[in-house]
Amino acid sequence: MKIAFSDEALKTFEKILTKYPTKKAATLPTLHLAQREFGWLSKNVLKYVAQLLEQPFSAVYDTASFYTMFKLKPIGKHHLQVCSTLSCALRGAQGIYQHLCERYGIENGGVTEDGNYSIEKVECLGSCGTAPVVQINDDYHENLTIEALDKILDSLK
Repeated sequence: MKIAFSDEALKTFEKILTKYPTKKAATLPTLHLAQREFGWLSKNVLKYVAQLLEQPFSAVYDTASFYTMFKLKPIGKHHLQVCSTLSCALRGAQGIYQHLCERYGIENGGVTEDGNYSIEKVECLGSCGTAPVVQINDDYHENLTIEALDKILDSLK
């Protein structure tokens, strides 16, 4: 299967290029676009991005592997990121993490067999004043309890 952006994503890529002085400077937004388009950044996707940006594969791979926001292996349809830094830890994040692992039968970095859920412990999500926090895809859920989180998760089905 040939990796290629959809027509819409290709238009977005072209628009991205107009905002940067060089193609290399557009690496991060292009990787974000590729991750939205393909769900995760496989080696074939990274090769495609490198080709588009006229950069060596190694340069694009180095960038993607440096930032934790880029996923180099498949993630679930609903990606659950549990903040594990001090503020969240003091307010019960570990219990929330354990609950999620038990609920879905997976550990850190795991994906459920149906591909619907993945769990990842992450460093600071920048919401210390509203700890504990879980990011589900792009949405923050703050001041969580296990009961409140279960209601949110039940609504995702």
